[in-house]
Amino acid sequence: MDFQELESIEGLRWSWNAWPSSHSSDVTSTSIPMAVMCTPLFPFPDLPTLPYDPLTCSSCSSVLNPFARVDYSSRSWLCPFCHHPNHFPPSHFLSSSPTHLPAELFPTYSSVDYCSDAAHAWGSSADPKGVGLGLGLGPAFVFVVDLCMDEEELRAVQKELLLVVERLPESAVVGLVTFDSMVRVRDLGFSDCSRVVLFPGDREVPLDQIHQFLGINAKHFNPGKTQIVRKQGYLLPVSECEFSISSAIEEIFRSTDARPGHRPLRCTGAAISVAVGLLQGTLTNVGSRVIVFTSGPATIGPGIVVDSDLGKSIRTHRDLINGSAPYYSKSCDFYRRLSQRMCDASIVLDFFACSLDQVGAAELKVPVECSGGFMMLGESFGSNEFRKCLRSIFDCDEAGNLKMYLDATIEIVTTRDLKICGALGPCLSLHKKNSLVSENVIGEGGTYMWKLGALNQKTCIAFFFHGSDEQKAQPGTAFLVQFITKYRYGNSGLRKRVTTAARRWVGKDSPEMASGFDQEAAASIMARLAIHRAETRHARDVIRWLDDVLIKFASKHGDYVPEDPSTFRLSSNFSLYPQFMYHLRRSQFIDIFNCSPDETSFFRLMLNREGVVSSLVMIQPTLFQYSFDGPPVPVLLDVCSISPDVILLFDSYFHVVIHHGAKIAQWRKLGYDKDPNHENLSKLLEAPEIDAEQLLADRVPPPKLIKCDHHSSQARFLLAKLNPSVTQKSMNTGGSDIILTDDLSLQVFIEHLQALAVQG
Repeated sequence: MDFQELESIEGLRWSWNAWPSSHSSDVTSTSIPMAVMCTPLFPFPDLPTLPYDPLTCSSCSSVLNPFARVDYSSRSWLCPFCHHPNHFPPSHFLSSSPTHLPAELFPTYSSVDYCSDAAHAWGSSADPKGVGLGLGLGPAFVFVVDLCMDEEELRAVQKELLLVVERLPESAVVGLVTFDSMVRVRDLGFSDCSRVVLFPGDREVPLDQIHQFLGINAKHFNPGKTQIVRKQGYLLPVSECEFSISSAIEEIFRSTDARPGHRPLRCTGAAISVAVGLLQGTLTNVGSRVIVFTSGPATIGPGIVVDSDLGKSIRTHRDLINGSAPYYSKSCDFYRRLSQRMCDASIVLDFFACSLDQVGAAELKVPVECSGGFMMLGESFGSNEFRKCLRSIFDCDEAGNLKMYLDATIEIVTTRDLKICGALGPCLSLHKKNSLVSENVIGEGGTYMWKLGALNQKTCIAFFFHGSDEQKAQPGTAFLVQFITKYRYGNSGLRKRVTTAARRWVGKDSPEMASGFDQEAAASIMARLAIHRAETRHARDVIRWLDDVLIKFASKHGDYVPEDPSTFRLSSNFSLYPQFMYHLRRSQFIDIFNCSPDETSFFRLMLNREGVVSSLVMIQPTLFQYSFDGPPVPVLLDVCSISPDVILLFDSYFHVVIHHGAKIAQWRKLGYDKDPNHENLSKLLEAPEIDAEQLLADRVPPPKLIKCDHHSSQARFLLAKLNPSVTQKSMNTGGSDIILTDDLSLQVFIEHLQALAVQG
């Protein structure tokens, strides 16, 4: 079964494509949970866009889909989820017939988009109170700028912000907040002079005080309700304030309040809280982003990371494990509370940090991830990496609409024999329960609906299910799952994506279970579960859990003679999964050695939002060999793949390494590649460079490109990920390079797995 081809049809990857029909030992013995990797806005090439509202079941709220039974004579349809009969409204499908089907009933259209005329334009009358979309305002952006940056870094940020404002549609709403030891909110509507409202940075200002100081009357703020307050000058449409916002950005000056021997006084948490409070009081649930630019950690106020005294070092993983990070727990609690405020008002937090030291990304991970925001950790705001990342957020389509998907919710409808356990990814539970919600909670659970502040066409969420305790489905019968994603598309209006998929229940030990096992999706799902556990447990406990699950999996699905490891075999449908788990155990998601808390948080955030293909590259990097013998070929992620006369292209998603063998490096240093007589060498050196540039161009944020020679210090980025099949403990190196490590090789790992699996 080609699971990638199936994903191109549904936008879904299932760990198991056939599920056991009882909620007993058949289910629990599979070890790998029943889960779906869902990319809600998967870019289908021929996706139909329907210019009307979806037709929903009056009983379970599912949307009309190809699995519904339609009676054209009585103009009714039977819901395939709850079997409730529904009548077509008089104005719909007047000309429908078995030979003239509407798009949502086509068997080949498992996904459809709805974009009704009533919701298409932001300036429509879709809002009956006239306070929401009827005002014609697009998404809102509050730029939060750190004044403690170096002069050159601040100038780079200013330059990019001016370009962003220039590209924004006139309906977009903008605001500006700057901070050092205090928070400054710029009044863009006051033209006589530059006017700001100052907030203290050493404490959390209550929401009502933020509104009071800004002169905003937001007494009737209701979470989930659209509201806009126009009589204020801190958030204005670009059409009204393009000159004033550009002038305000140009007038940003670097703060000089840092004392010798101290870090600059930054109140990052207070600044973000004020920016969120500004949006909560003026423009809610129309899609908003708070975009932070900083070059160091918060040193005062809520969300503090480290003291300003340079004698106090910033927290490490060891400090977090030992409880020696005095501010970490309190700061994380502050940002968790902030996440809920952002969720209620559909606000996204984007975090751009450029520094050679940590900046507090570990504390900020929760609000960035839960809101679907973007995080970039770089070295300089003057880099191409920063420019590419920021500009990617503000890309526009051919019609000039921002390619943003904001203020989104995902709702799941299933047949009655299925229960929803939860989700792992950039989302928050809305705690809406019905009979389909399981008491067994995984991740963001206890609900059938989740909130996403923002998502894109690659955003992927893992949803977990199990069979109902009362399930009486017979093997061979089908069950259905429907994903309903509602979102705002940039500045153009409301849309809805509906994806409906069906799978079959199977009996105990059915061969369909094995043939429907997606090893790649299962590895991605287990990686998410592992890092979810790693947030509250030690790495060794997570590894022990992964090993226990793998042993149980191998014992269940392997063919062997009990107590005889030499007879152990896994079929091709299962054979790669242990290898994925081996690399996951050694990955930066679990093994935090030589990583800072900020780096670990960034790595985990990225894994939690990417799809199966990208996740697999993070777990088990790819390695290609370039040689004189022909085109590049994939080779084993093993130390034995290193050879003097080849070039290796290594891709771990976060790093792309071009590794020159010893002979290749020597020839290059001697300048042979510039000699016309050695044109083949020149072409060989160019080939991985071209492919690496393509990898950098396709990803946001782009991976770090590393070019190195064999035995150079930078080669460690490659060597650390290779299977150490030849080490200092090996009896015979066979002429291969040696990796100095105490890690188990893949071969030894598999041998241990076989020995433990056959004992069951």
